[in-house]
Amino acid sequence: MNAMNFTEPEERVALRAAVAELGKKYGHEYYAKQARAGLKTDELWAEAGRLGYLGVNLPEEYGGGGAGIADLAAVLEELAAAGCPLLLMVVSPAICGTVISRFGTEEQKKRWLPGIADGSGRMVFAITEPDAGSNSHKITTTAKRDGDGWVLSGRKVYISGVDEADAVLVVGRTEDAKTGKLKPALFTVPTDTPGFEYKQIEMDIVSPEKQFGLFLDDVHLPADALVGEEDAAIAQLFAGLNPERIMGASFSLGIARYALGKAVAYANERKVWGAPIGTHQGLAHPLAEIKIELELAKLMTQKAASLYDSGDDFGAGESANMAKYAAAEVAIRAVDQAVQTHGGNGLASEYGLGTLVTAVRLGRIAPVSREMVLNFVGQHSLGLPRSY
Repeated sequence: MNAMNFTEPEERVALRAAVAELGKKYGHEYYAKQARAGLKTDELWAEAGRLGYLGVNLPEEYGGGGAGIADLAAVLEELAAAGCPLLLMVVSPAICGTVISRFGTEEQKKRWLPGIADGSGRMVFAITEPDAGSNSHKITTTAKRDGDGWVLSGRKVYISGVDEADAVLVVGRTEDAKTGKLKPALFTVPTDTPGFEYKQIEMDIVSPEKQFGLFLDDVHLPADALVGEEDAAIAQLFAGLNPERIMGASFSLGIARYALGKAVAYANERKVWGAPIGTHQGLAHPLAEIKIELELAKLMTQKAASLYDSGDDFGAGESANMAKYAAAEVAIRAVDQAVQTHGGNGLASEYGLGTLVTAVRLGRIAPVSREMVLNFVGQHSLGLPRSY
């Protein structure tokens, strides 16, 4: 994105148009039907992979498109705007693909990236724990050396898409030989590894992607399961979390666009007392406010992606948190106003909005809570004392 004229490059504009056509081919009706039936969106995922959209941010030598997180974010936004957001894009190519691309060994890149890029393989991400949330300093999943390999033990919770994944990128902790203190480390754990178990968490969200609790009971891993440097895991971890926030923002932006589009179409078509309901400021003004807030959130998301792709991890961190916050808030408001605009029809399955009410609410919680974003901005952007 050009910092002076705020226009995206022609290649990304074309990418958006092509992905929008793909999303239109499937649409929200397909997405909701699959989710309600307990099925996956495998057809859409596979086609997006074949067309190169899932790996657009990954290196070309491993089957990717050689572009950046800004392009992957555009793909997710357009699919979500078509009513079929792919949650696993946030974790498989964005978090896991990025971390392995930046810090993995040549063997790890060859093993994992081609499948992530073309959609034939999926890798999910596990950091959250029952008693620690996403605080990587408090997690208790521990890795101990076992000869040349590792033994990993612990629990994780609210991990998306484990039933669809070939492997999980697990955030564990190793013990510093000198100090005895625990420090974060990242491990690839194939889902068929002995001692690795997962159990679905029942949720009220209508989504093809399910949530799971993980149980790692003395999981034996080879030496090459460790990703990157054992002593640099914090930097490696945040190299994946910034894309997570950017993609989370894009997920919310797309849903907001979908909901706003539905509301505007209905407000133009639905007539009461001889005039479209959109002529009334009680509906027109809230929709106009959402459009403004949506464009502002989109600009911050594009800024965060641009900073990340330029190598400015710290600057991207501030912008990515702000983008995630703003996009989640406007998505919630957009869906709520779209339902209100439709009246009773807003919760009828035919209109494709009711399933989004709980889905967008998740944006305030994950991948980082609204409150933790405010903590970050208070401390790092405003210079206020640390509050936690």
